[in-house]
Amino acid sequence: MSFSSFAVSRRSLLVAVSAGLVGSLWTPRQVLAASKADDPQWDLSEETWRQRLSPAAYNVLRDEGTERPFTSPLNNEKRTGTYHCAGCDLPLFSSEAKFDSGTGWPSFWQPLQGAVATKLDFKLILPRTEYHCSRCGGHQGHLFNDGPRPTGKRYCNNGVALRFQPA
Repeated sequence: MSFSSFAVSRRSLLVAVSAGLVGSLWTPRQVLAASKADDPQWDLSEETWRQRLSPAAYNVLRDEGTERPFTSPLNNEKRTGTYHCAGCDLPLFSSEAKFDSGTGWPSFWQPLQGAVATKLDFKLILPRTEYHCSRCGGHQGHLFNDGPRPTGKRYCNNGVALRFQPA
C-alpha cells in the first residue's frame, strides 16, 4: 500500500467519523411517536413536562437520560401486573414478559402490542436501538438481541420511566 492511498483512506475515515458525530448531534430534542404526534393531549411544552415529572423521570423520559443500574425498586419487582409509562400511563409491558437480565435495569422480552416505537440512537457513536412510549414519545430504554426465548430480545428499561400497576 502506498503512502498516498493510506492518506486517502485515513481522510475517508475521518470524514465518515465526523459525519457520524454531526449526525448524532442533529437529533430532535424531544421524541414524538409518529402515530400520535398530532395528539394535542401529549404535545406538551417542556415546562408542562417538568411540572408533571420528577427531575429524574424528566431526565430519562424527555432528555433520553439513563438512570444508574440497580437503583430502581422495579428491578426486583416480582408481583403480577402491568408496567405503564410514567409519562402518560400507557400500559407498556406485562409482568409475564419480565426477566432478570442481571444488568440492573428492569428487562422484558416483549412489549404489549403497539406500546413502543423504536429509532436508532447514535449517542455512543455506534448505533443502538432506542425505544420509547408510542403515545407520549417518552424514552424508555434500549433494545438488545440478547434476551431469552421466545423473542431473543431484551427491552432494557429505565425503572424511573415506568409505573407498576399490580394485578
